[in-house]
Parts: sequence; C-alpha cells; structure tokens
Amino acid sequence: MVTLDDIWQARKRIDGFLSRTPCPRTEHFTKEIPAKALYVKLENLQRTGAFKERGALNKMLTLSADERAQGVITASAGNHAQAVAYHAGRLGIIATIVMPERTPLIKVTSTRRYGAKVKLFGANFDEAYGEAVRIQEQEKQVFIHPFNDPLIVAGQGTLGLELLEQVPDLELAVLPIGGGGMMAGVACALKEQNPKIQVIGVQALQIPSMQASIRAGKVVQLDPGTTVADGIAVRKPGAIPYEMVQKYVDDIVTVDEEEIANAILLLLEREKTVVEGAGAVPLAALLQQKIPQVDGKVAVMVLSGGNIDVTLISRIIERGLVKDGRLVRLNIRLPDRPGSLARFTTAIAEQGANVVEIYHNRALSHLSLNEVQVDVTLETRGREHIQELTRALSEKGWQVQEER
Repeated sequence: MVTLDDIWQARKRIDGFLSRTPCPRTEHFTKEIPAKALYVKLENLQRTGAFKERGALNKMLTLSADERAQGVITASAGNHAQAVAYHAGRLGIIATIVMPERTPLIKVTSTRRYGAKVKLFGANFDEAYGEAVRIQEQEKQVFIHPFNDPLIVAGQGTLGLELLEQVPDLELAVLPIGGGGMMAGVACALKEQNPKIQVIGVQALQIPSMQASIRAGKVVQLDPGTTVADGIAVRKPGAIPYEMVQKYVDDIVTVDEEEIANAILLLLEREKTVVEGAGAVPLAALLQQKIPQVDGKVAVMVLSGGNIDVTLISRIIERGLVKDGRLVRLNIRLPDRPGSLARFTTAIAEQGANVVEIYHNRALSHLSLNEVQVDVTLETRGREHIQELTRALSEKGWQVQEER
C-alpha cells in the first residue's frame, strides 16, 4: 500500500516539471450548495488537460537508462495516454499507446501530436488494455499502468498535498473515481495528515465499478457500459487503489448522464471552465444533493480533466438549453392562406422570442386541406417565457403544442 512518505517522495521527484494548478473559491456554486465555502481544483489546466501527468511522470522518472531505452507502453481512454506521450517525449522515451476505438478524437489527435505511436483497438478500456499487455510481452517495453501501480498512485497523491496547502482549513473533498489511482493517492495524502477530512468519490451510474467493489468486499468487474464520463469508464478498479479506497474514502455516490451533462454546461456557462464528463461528476453530485456531508463545510471539488470533444460540447449545450427552457420547439396549426405565416412570426416577435429554425409542412395526412403545420424552434428566456408565448399564440386561435 502507498504511504504518505511515498507521496512526498513523488512530490520531490516531479517538482519543477509540473506547475501547481489553481484552486480558487467558486462564488457561483458556493451560493447554490450548502457549503461554508466551495473551492475548485483546476486540474483541467495541466499541460495535457488532466491530472494524469502527475502519476505518469513520477513513474517514468524512476526508470533506469536501460528501461528508458526499451520504451514504454500503456493503454488508456485518453488522459493517461496524453500524459505518457507528452512526458515520454520530454524525457526522450519512445511511447506506444493503445486506445479504445471510440476514444474521443481530440484525445487521439493530441496523443499523436505529442509524438507517441497510437494503436486503436477494442470497444473499451479493458480490450485496449489486453492488447497493450500482448504487445508489451512481445516487444518488452516498460508498462505504465493507468492506475494500478504504486508509483502512479503516489504521483496522483501529490494533488492532495497541494489541496492542503491551498485550502488549509479543508473539511471535505469530492473527487471522481475511475480505476481509483487519483482517489487512492489523494485520500491517503489528506487522511494521513488530517483524519477529520471527509473524502467522497463520485462515479458514473453506468459503470460504478469501485462502488460495486467496496460493497462486494472485493474487486469486481462490471459489464461494459457507455457514459459521457469516458475518463472514468473503468469496468474493474485496480487492486492497489481498491485497498486504499476501502481504508480512506468515506463514501462513493453515483450520478447519471443528464446530471453530468448539466454540470458540464454550468461550469462552462458560470465558471467559464471547460471540463470533460469525468471532471464534472463532483459538481453533478453536489448540485443533486447527493453529498449531504457538505452542509456547512469548507469543501473542494477536483475538476480532473478538460479534454472533451467540441462536438459533444455542442450537443450538451443544446440539450441544456432545452432543459432550461431557453430553446423550445413548437408545433402550430395555421390556416393555409396568404399572410398566416407572417402574422404568426409577427406574434412570436411581439413576445420577444427569436426564431432559430422554421419548417412549413402541408403534406401531413392528419391535417385538413385548408391547414398547414409549422414546426418552429425558438430561443426564449426560460420556462415562464414559454408559457407566456404559448398562451399568447393560443389566444389568437392557433393550436400550439410543445415538442418534448
């Protein structure tokens, strides 16, 4: 099991290679969450966009000259891959990375840009991991495990040391859990220095492998699943992190896809901070009141990474606007005669809504021959505005239905 001394040794080893990420107080979310104060640890500002650099660098700095000459290999869904690729390049080490075939494009291209050889294999991390092990046995590179390695865990634990320096009166920490490397290291760093600090983990509801393992009393492997939090989509946690989580972590909760997507959108809109799904799960859990221990506490949430595909951000923004009532699609029946559409759009403008898209359809079989259906997508100010708008349109004699 990794010790506090191991984490301090890792800190000395990587100091000077990495910048310490900021940990500011968030005024926006402190008001919405019943905490005395809420801070955000911005690991999405690391050079490769995630905390994974800490462990990967710590591991590679311990390699001998012969091991460096052999090269390194790993399997990763993205963030660990980029960390290994970037720091291997800095240290003059050849790196091979096996990534699942459906890894977000931004993570694949970034890993290649750092100079690593990338092989896409398998539908998930487990299949990519199996292929990486096969290649390693044939070609004899040094394997850099994403989470089940004492040096990796100790490197990630340096984040915990920073938290106590940046928030000395810290009482509660909320972190994402995938394979468990970061959670194990950070929980050890916090609890060994102040046992009163509560440490809460958050997993995606679709793949809560660490939570299931803790409940089962042993490491278990879950069935495959998909989640927007691909960075923590690990079916089987590491044995080393499992033991440490069992010892140090107070609770593990889960959040669903809608809750994660909403947290991504809120961080982007209110904090001007881009995070990926895994990085958003702590806020999702806090906003959904799944961590009652935060009440009255000085708390920190770790935004573990920011490597999210821009097309996914676009979809999340659109769905978030619909959920908030700031984007709505209405279906309206109008008389099929000249001027009807003009009067309709004028009525929308009078209510202060903005037309994004409009579709005019005469061919629907359920309409009478003197009717037309108009499907219109509108920007609005929220739910109350939608109600005012539909009421005003109905009062003019038009049949209005909101599409959900």
